[in-house]
Amino acid sequence: MNWNKWIRQTHRWLSIVFTLCVIITSIVLARGNAPMWINYISLPPLFLMAITGLYLFALPYFSRPR
Repeated sequence: MNWNKWIRQTHRWLSIVFTLCVIITSIVLARGNAPMWINYISLPPLFLMAITGLYLFALPYFSRPR
């Protein structure tokens, strides 16, 4: 597996983790009286997705022409 495929696969798994974090946060906040840290639980996967997403976005512009 080369580097680009690894980044793409990581981005896909991070999107699943992010979606689950948002669902869990919504459920906990709907129940009421949630701790403050629950609001920030989805931010780490979001930041990692931003990094991998920017890499994947820029990849065609910096690759060698075939």
